[in-house]
Amino acid sequence: MSQINKESNYTLTSFNKVRIVMVNTTEPGNIGAAARAMKNMLLTQLYLVTPSNYPSAVATARASGADDVLSNAKVCSTLEEALIGVHLVIGASARQRNIKWRQLDVIEACSEIQSTVASNEQEVAVVFGTENSGLTNEELDLCSILMTIPGNPKYFSLNVASAIQVFAYQNYVSTVEGKFDNSGGEIVSFDELNSFYNHLEQALEHIDYFDTKKPKVLLMRRLRRLFGRSSLEKEEMAILRGILNKINPYKS
Repeated sequence: MSQINKESNYTLTSFNKVRIVMVNTTEPGNIGAAARAMKNMLLTQLYLVTPSNYPSAVATARASGADDVLSNAKVCSTLEEALIGVHLVIGASARQRNIKWRQLDVIEACSEIQSTVASNEQEVAVVFGTENSGLTNEELDLCSILMTIPGNPKYFSLNVASAIQVFAYQNYVSTVEGKFDNSGGEIVSFDELNSFYNHLEQALEHIDYFDTKKPKVLLMRRLRRLFGRSSLEKEEMAILRGILNKINPYKS
């Protein structure tokens, strides 16, 4: 698996300002799976509102090594208690309700989170409801935004831990920039490329590749287009020239 580039534009503080709140979770395995999903995506702040059967060996087993997230989880008696200190509350829901909350998909919601965290490092809570019915309208009353995860309109039954995984991943990619160094080597100059085309033409003539069915002018034009799209680097050009030299030494 790819790791974060050490020069990436991110700080752990950005992740520490996002708390996951699970309300009335009935299956302890979902709590463990959520902790695992969070740790994979650098989230550490887990709040549990009146969870059933917790602490639990099942939760620990499903966490698969994310024991620190579980051990540091804060158990609260009310949702209001879990939201103390946050500046933005986002409620996860698979559907819109009768009263129209401001609704964003998970990508838009994560953009909103980045804006909030960047503003004086304000904290955000993303709230997930019970497995069977999600968040109640009363719980959504405490939220500023309703977040949905788009999916198959004919079948959408996302497990709460899976929903947390989707959110955690999107929050990760929204926070981390420049993860990979995709810069290549030095690109060949026009003069070097033109010299290569002359060399290639000589080699093709040497092996009698051109004929009436493959006119030289048209074929060379297509080859120029082919290599022109490739943004050849100097090392790649050296390889190609070496191959051509085995066919016919280049004549200046």
